[in-house]
Amino acid sequence: MEHVSFGRVYVWQLPVRVYHWVNALCVVALACTGYLIGHPFAIQSGTEAYNNYWFGTVRFIHFLSAFLFFFNFLFRIYWGFAGNMFARWGNFIPHRKEQFTEMAAVLKVDVLLAKIKPLPSIGHNSLAGVTYFISFLAFLFQSITGFGMYAAMSKSALPRLFAWIVPMMGGDFAVRQWHHMMMWFFIIFSIVHVYLVFYHDYVEGRGTISSMAGGWKFIEHEKNK
Repeated sequence: MEHVSFGRVYVWQLPVRVYHWVNALCVVALACTGYLIGHPFAIQSGTEAYNNYWFGTVRFIHFLSAFLFFFNFLFRIYWGFAGNMFARWGNFIPHRKEQFTEMAAVLKVDVLLAKIKPLPSIGHNSLAGVTYFISFLAFLFQSITGFGMYAAMSKSALPRLFAWIVPMMGGDFAVRQWHHMMMWFFIIFSIVHVYLVFYHDYVEGRGTISSMAGGWKFIEHEKNK
């Protein structure tokens, strides 16, 4: 009988884990409230206006989540330089031959299902890193367009910084359309992300799911027969 022992590796530092869960909650809140803002429906709970302010509450939650999302994202940009080797930007932008080789291997596992075996990466694999980098660009686009639209009804300094995006993109309606379409990118990304987390947890057996709670992953240490 073959016995395999595993060693623990501290992969996801506390700031990364906090960022991940804050970001996840913000995306859910923004997607739900954003859909209601784009497709509102009538809820009558009384005859007085103050009894029918649910849409104002929806907008408030959307704006509050947007500010939290944006500053959380700025922190992640900083932590890409200050964090450990698994959090740094070099993992998200492929620049070495072995990263492209690993991307092909991941495609065989995730898409073609040509093989089922653990991948060498302990942190993000190269394909996941590229995907997350694209999602970061989507975060930036969604923040700029969202604050650009909000600038029309706010005198705050932060939204006003992005007021230029509305005329550049052809007006408020065009920006709203792009902002709404990008919401569906986040929804699809989240579904695929959750599926692959569970899938890799099964294929690799390294504690992928629990690592985003405690930070630890497991690597094969030695084999004894």
